[in-house]
Amino acid sequence: MSNLEIKELDDVVIRFAGDSGDGIQLIGTEFTRSTALSMNDLGTFPDYPAEIRAPAGTISGVSGFQIHFSSNKVFTPGDDCDVLVVMNAAALKKSIGNLKSGGILIANSDGFDVKNLKLAGYVDNSEPLSDPGLSKFTVHSIPITKLTREALKEFNLGTKEADRSKNMFVLGVLIWLYHRPIEPIENFINSKFAKKPDIANANLAVLRAGFNFGETAEIFASRFKVSKAKMPAGVYREITGNAATALGLVVASQKSGIPIFYGSYPITPASDILHDLAKLKNFDVITFQAEDEIAAVGSALGASFGGRLGVTASSGPGIDLKAETLGLAVMTELPLIVIDVQRAGPSTGMPTKTEQSDLLLALFGRHGEAPMPVLAPKNPADCFDIAYEAYRIALEFMTPVFILTDAFLANGAEPWKFPTFEELPAITSHSLIAPQENYKPYQRNENLVRQWAIPGIKGNEHRIGGIEKEDPTGNISYDPANHQRMIEKRQQKIDNVANTIPSAELEDQVETDTLIVSWGSTYGVIKTAIGQLKKEDINVAHLHLRYLNPLPHGVGDILKNYKTVILPENNSGQLAMILRSKFLVNIIPFPKIMGMPFTVNDIISKIKSTQEINHVN
Repeated sequence: MSNLEIKELDDVVIRFAGDSGDGIQLIGTEFTRSTALSMNDLGTFPDYPAEIRAPAGTISGVSGFQIHFSSNKVFTPGDDCDVLVVMNAAALKKSIGNLKSGGILIANSDGFDVKNLKLAGYVDNSEPLSDPGLSKFTVHSIPITKLTREALKEFNLGTKEADRSKNMFVLGVLIWLYHRPIEPIENFINSKFAKKPDIANANLAVLRAGFNFGETAEIFASRFKVSKAKMPAGVYREITGNAATALGLVVASQKSGIPIFYGSYPITPASDILHDLAKLKNFDVITFQAEDEIAAVGSALGASFGGRLGVTASSGPGIDLKAETLGLAVMTELPLIVIDVQRAGPSTGMPTKTEQSDLLLALFGRHGEAPMPVLAPKNPADCFDIAYEAYRIALEFMTPVFILTDAFLANGAEPWKFPTFEELPAITSHSLIAPQENYKPYQRNENLVRQWAIPGIKGNEHRIGGIEKEDPTGNISYDPANHQRMIEKRQQKIDNVANTIPSAELEDQVETDTLIVSWGSTYGVIKTAIGQLKKEDINVAHLHLRYLNPLPHGVGDILKNYKTVILPENNSGQLAMILRSKFLVNIIPFPKIMGMPFTVNDIISKIKSTQEINHVN
């Protein structure tokens, strides 16, 4: 096998699929970690079942994990995959449509017995792995379960215990096939099962058995290698959107000198932010798992009143419950960060599936006139920058701030270059720790921002609460003219945020009459689609928006420069409606509400079909 041909590839997309209990997410994560250490650029897409415990062997119970890694810059986890690994019949049935013609199919033949075939909905006497339709693929049928049991004979494990390790066999094969380092995975296993050495040794044995199978079985015609990506010099790590959000908050707290209080109630897919922050108590981070969503945001706002920066996170259903307290935060003009990791709705919807349908909720989901800045990261690594920026805006403008991430970004991963503490922008606050002569709580600066009087300072006592305040004394006021004046000032304060953020700029300057607008997680597929279209001599301009309220200066001018403006969103066209009403520009919405992110092909097809229609007209 030492003479086996090694093929150099620019990029590869691999999809793992199997039952929720097959450890698909684990091997996807570990393959990602190993790939990051190989210095490839990458993007991932963990695809969880919507049901917590879907029946094993069924289509609804299939868990997927897709990774795209390359020697070039990666913006997406890929559309169709080059390699599909399936652990049973249901995984094959659900995922085979994602495999490119000429791709590699690796199947656990032990997952295609009569029971699994029936659960997957195949008719009697089916032999899906022998289906002529698979002739366009290179099929490797491997008895993975059987080989796993053989590798564990000396460990005296029960059948169920042994079968839990079959994901490690798959991982070993793929690590060998794509020249990934095995040592990081071995270190992970030893660390994870440090107190259970027998379990660690069993998983290590199966991992090496899979690796050795690839080396000795002689079923693969070649191995593959993807060279290191050309990336700026620095220290990198693989990071998910939720992890990046947590780190951004903590670094901002250190930079500003205002410590963080995180009040949260567990909910998919936001819970990992709580888990990550709870590990960082040495940075003066206080985390509190509340009994419900209302208590979570209430505790965060109370912490802000007390001098910390309160942060809370949830998904759509939890944000609904926080609405009244968010209005209180607007009225009291206290800093607060609200993170909405969007998922498919309404109501419980599809908890593990992604969507961008909470934009209007973030903009208007409170009674009365209650404006708040709204920010949205464009990729997992950008969650760090957006969290940091939200911290700045909350403190410098004494306002609650919304961050709209989503399940796709929260769970997806990519390489992230560590910033130095010195290169991050300064963050100032308006906190008062010394007594002020003739203190007035709603006395404002040039940006209409009030000062933040920390409780306990004699002379700075003031009234707090949800009833309208007198300008500038903070006393209760029911005067109509005062109410309008305070509403206008709170709105203008938020509008003034636009003076501190970058003006709108196109991603690339090209000659074209077609513009495509992205926000949030649509950035990567649109960026990739435009790059592919350019190779066909089709030019499309690209505007990406990270600030959704207030919008950056210059957005309207850019929109009015183009004959055709397309706006893809994982909702029914919410930002398109906002931009249309604000700038009176005809925008073509491109909605996708399937709980799945856009693909590059989705975007390319929409642009081409729109240009064809315009050409005919």
